[in-house]
Amino acid sequence: MDACALWERYKTYLVDHPSLGLRLDISRMKFGPHFFEEMAAPVERAFDAMAQLEKGAVANPDEDRQVGHYWLRTPSLAPTPEIATQIEHTVARIETFAQAVHSGKIRPPGADRFTDILHVGIGGSALGPQLAQGALGKSTDAMRIHFLDNTDPDGIERVLSTLGAEGLSRTLVLVVSKSGGTKETRNGMLEVQAAFRKLGLAFGPQAVAITAEGSALSKVATQENWLEQFPMWSWVGGRTSQTSAVGLLPAALQGFDIKAFLAGARDCDEITRLRDARRNPAMVLALMWLYSRSAGVAKDMVVLPYKDRLELFSRYLQQLIMESLGKSRDLSGNVIQQGISVYGNKGSTDQHAYVQQLREGIHNFFVTFIDVVHDAQAAPTFVEDGQITSGDYLLGFMLGTRRALYDNDRESMTLTIDRMNPRALGVLIALFERAVGYYATLVGINAYHQPGVEAGKVAANEVISLQKQVMQSMRSSKQAATVEAIATSIGRPDQAETIFKILEHLSANPGRGIKKHPAETPFNARFEAVD
Repeated sequence: MDACALWERYKTYLVDHPSLGLRLDISRMKFGPHFFEEMAAPVERAFDAMAQLEKGAVANPDEDRQVGHYWLRTPSLAPTPEIATQIEHTVARIETFAQAVHSGKIRPPGADRFTDILHVGIGGSALGPQLAQGALGKSTDAMRIHFLDNTDPDGIERVLSTLGAEGLSRTLVLVVSKSGGTKETRNGMLEVQAAFRKLGLAFGPQAVAITAEGSALSKVATQENWLEQFPMWSWVGGRTSQTSAVGLLPAALQGFDIKAFLAGARDCDEITRLRDARRNPAMVLALMWLYSRSAGVAKDMVVLPYKDRLELFSRYLQQLIMESLGKSRDLSGNVIQQGISVYGNKGSTDQHAYVQQLREGIHNFFVTFIDVVHDAQAAPTFVEDGQITSGDYLLGFMLGTRRALYDNDRESMTLTIDRMNPRALGVLIALFERAVGYYATLVGINAYHQPGVEAGKVAANEVISLQKQVMQSMRSSKQAATVEAIATSIGRPDQAETIFKILEHLSANPGRGIKKHPAETPFNARFEAVD
């Protein structure tokens, strides 16, 4: 397609909403001239399904629960006055609490004020706040934030050592878990509590829970007199929780404008309810995702934001999209294969990483470029000819990469936002949340349950149970034995490899009570329990 024809296609299909500071260009996606007309019927079904969702229809039959993240930014949409009041009351409490912390009215026992936040969570409960910190954070933030988002002892130690004894005495700990039973979050909390005890610090006066009413975590927080608790509702999933207390509390504590953030999400929700597919940016995104696999082959989504502040956006979308859309059965129970693999980097770093493969290698993807118009410099620094800035080069690299890909038949979309601020972040999050919901209906799946995640948790618990069984058997025998002998002794020869990995890990770490006697091959090594 020549440049003039591409320009006409750009003007024909551009989705432009100045009130949101948002434009979506799909001219480089090569759908046919009648694509939107052909999709009219499934699009109407998707609009109807979304309307029912927002009215409170049960969206997750596995757990018999509603999905109401849209109510968080427009409480008047909530199906009951009680839910609307809860939402409004929680936002007000968050603002009041953050102000009290910043003023020193709420302070740690051994210091004049809180200076740091230690956020303990995993999945969407951590990715959203991490995205917000990366997108909006600056050196003058009211508080510094640190994250424990894994059950890796080395990672936990690295964060705790960065804070140090003095830092921990001024740290407000946020523990985020809807049920309180998420093992990674529980382990992180226990590690932090141990660090507090070692330093002689009381944990409760510096701890806040974000959890469901009556959860295991709520009971702990109540028993231990934690500083405060904020709610997680059953109708908010982790990957869509950034406009709940999960995202709003750490954002408010850092000093971000949460009202502007919520307003951006709310205004984007209004635009993406439009029942005009050509003007609705979320529906257009969903349709382009559908078109990308129209040949029957699933394609990866490569997300390339040309803004350092959006470096984590691809990771955030990875969970939102892959956890929502990666499903093995449709709504009728038929076996299918659905999902969109998401990965990304940032421009122009990508040009020195994997654009070579994108242009010349296997053609199994489409690209979503994200452009931020304002450079955010108070005054430009010219790096060439007294008129070219670093930002000019950044735009040039984005446009050049996009052209190089298109010239080799690689398709892409370009999402343009005016500037990076709390409102824009709210717009982006709401846009992709609704695109996921629309796409799920278009392909006939449920975006709001995650049986694969639960299967992984069950399997992990089985490994821990097996480890306890192995340890009990070895302590009883008090003799060195091979993995095969140990597995046979407990009646689990089918789990020899798993037992080998368990014993290898235990023997490599001090204080775990397992000694390894090496052999010529790792399979013949003998292990014994020691005091």
